[in-house]
Amino acid sequence: MKPFPIPVVALGPGAQNTEDDNLAIMPMPSDMAVFQSPRLPDEIDPAARDRAVALLVGMADEMDHWMHAGGPHPVRDLSATDAATLALINDALGQGEVSARVAGSPEVDIQETIFAGLWRVQVRRPDGELLADRLEACSMPRIVTERAGAFATRLPDEAKASQPAGLMNAPAVLAELIDAARQHRPGQAAHVINLTLLPMTPEDLGWLGELLGIGPVAILSRGYGNCRITSTGLAHTWWVQYFNSADTLILNTLEIADLPEAALAARDDLADSIVRLREWTETLCEI
Repeated sequence: MKPFPIPVVALGPGAQNTEDDNLAIMPMPSDMAVFQSPRLPDEIDPAARDRAVALLVGMADEMDHWMHAGGPHPVRDLSATDAATLALINDALGQGEVSARVAGSPEVDIQETIFAGLWRVQVRRPDGELLADRLEACSMPRIVTERAGAFATRLPDEAKASQPAGLMNAPAVLAELIDAARQHRPGQAAHVINLTLLPMTPEDLGWLGELLGIGPVAILSRGYGNCRITSTGLAHTWWVQYFNSADTLILNTLEIADLPEAALAARDDLADSIVRLREWTETLCEI
């Protein structure tokens, strides 16, 4: 899986020194991810290839059926797959632009493959021992929202009574967050608070960060610049930050949603992945 460097730092207008108000134009993202067929080893064991192709063709068929008929999303257990076949599957699926880490016991690492909506999910003990290894086809594996929801069990009303000096807009933002979190229902559209457009002091951002806390879920999307998403201790509330290719924060938001849209594979992406996966397995058969 790809490295997962995702320190979350609350920044935004008002958090910087404003003594110099000269206009500075930030460089915008310059690299956009596009689909590229993965690289395969020069020599492939035919038996391992046949097993890998059978598994991937079966996964594509299950995805197609699920897209049309609904029901539980497709899952393929890889834990008993032999080493040669698993190595070829790893090469064939590659690594996509979205990854997630779910802290806790056990820890869960999630990596999207080059086929959007097809995820590699690995569950590990604290000592690193692999407990489960599977493929899931869905907008995002359910463990993400389950673990985030289990952690986010509090509404920090009581904390509003102790407000440090230097606050400007944080109390109003917190009140809006709490109200939106209480009213949120599964499937509702996201309620987004754009901190980049608000005057926010360092005390504002520090106070909000302390009250909301850091949840167990961190998601990184590298598709166009970087989008870093972190769950919080407030139900349905996510800190969503967008960075350009120079790692400069360009958009800082708090979202009340089941899961921010930036982390999800869209239905069209999943449909496209079925087509691409079938084309790729046909190519494998010819090697």
